[in-house]
Amino acid sequence: MALPTYTIRPALRCLRKAYYLGPGPLSSSHRFTTTALRQDEAIAESTIDASTPAPPPAPPSQYLDPEMVSTPRQERKLFKTLGLQPIGSRRRRAALKGSDNVPFEQMPYQCFQEARKVLQEDREIKLGQIAEMRRRIARWQNTPTAECGGEVAKKGKLLRMHRHLEELKVLADINDPMIKKRFEDGMGDMNRPIYRYLADKKWRAYKRRILMQRISQMYVVPDMFQHLDPTAEVSLAFGRRNIQPGEFVDSRISEKPARLKIQPFDKGERLVTVAVMDADVPDEERDAFTSRCHFLAVNIPVSPTSTSVPFSKLSKESHIVLPWLPPYAQKGAPYHRLGVFVLQQPGEGDQAKMDVVGLQESMARKRDRFRVRGFAQNHALHPIGVHLFRSKWDEGTDAVVTRAGIEGFNIEYARKKPEKLPYKKKDGERYR
Repeated sequence: MALPTYTIRPALRCLRKAYYLGPGPLSSSHRFTTTALRQDEAIAESTIDASTPAPPPAPPSQYLDPEMVSTPRQERKLFKTLGLQPIGSRRRRAALKGSDNVPFEQMPYQCFQEARKVLQEDREIKLGQIAEMRRRIARWQNTPTAECGGEVAKKGKLLRMHRHLEELKVLADINDPMIKKRFEDGMGDMNRPIYRYLADKKWRAYKRRILMQRISQMYVVPDMFQHLDPTAEVSLAFGRRNIQPGEFVDSRISEKPARLKIQPFDKGERLVTVAVMDADVPDEERDAFTSRCHFLAVNIPVSPTSTSVPFSKLSKESHIVLPWLPPYAQKGAPYHRLGVFVLQQPGEGDQAKMDVVGLQESMARKRDRFRVRGFAQNHALHPIGVHLFRSKWDEGTDAVVTRAGIEGFNIEYARKKPEKLPYKKKDGERYR
């Protein structure tokens, strides 16, 4: 026979309470008499600790391992205590934390090991093709120009052979699981073609599409350049804050010079020019908008492994043509679009360097109404990267402009209301 509910419910409450609170301490009447008291054990332990030296500090625990942290709290503590970023995704780190820590290349799966053998054989074939292509390139370089059909034909043939050589280098490692693992963990060497290829593919899959959408949506093309085809990833940051393309930046944050990360995906070092342009400067005389250059620097070396370009650390004698001017917008004016353009200089080595002193003298007072498109055409510069952010009037703009010593800022714009059309009385006969 079932028990009545008034006897079951109190029992359930007691069980639930015991489950949530856990087991309680034993009372003194239920202690075992065959063992020593807890107070005596504590006294014995304290005397032993006093007579023995203190043990060395324990090493960092497992939850501070960059490959094992799996919660946001542990990730923050790792960065705060050790200054390290976690490796790989959080899902992967959580799986590694509960695994047997077997090396990736020694995983005990027969199918996996057999597949690795097949990939290794294919890689040996590709390495043989790479060696043969290098011999052909060396033989073609030693061939007289007359037998090659001229200087232009010889250079074109060598260019195609070098391009095919780089493709073979990528194909030799594209299927290696260890290569993909290192790339996903952020440990890839950008000096190797395979890591540059994977980074370029990842950038074009999402970030470049977002960038192209923003510069076309906000009419950076064709207002500043007629056409842009970025081939290098450009990241913008003010201090520790990373700026997304098209994001509004507070005037107090953009007061300090920015920091760029320029990531090219082809080998070799090149010299670039960086220009920061404001395309929405009001021009009261013409009742239109003009442009202004907020920063201009030349002869900046960039390579796949040397990507950081902090504006504050560039040399005034060899790089900076126009120093950093904080972006600002007058009250009542629409938001300003500020484009960051990375222009590759023609030539290699010292032949690609531009005359910084001459540019400083010629552009000393040409910050306003500066045209980056004309500057690029005059110096044969090729745009390889672009970024974009926006600025508008805020509560800190007045203080920023005052500290920068900008004159003529105390202007407030008001939108002109359109004039109403004269009222025209309609003929009433058409409604009869």
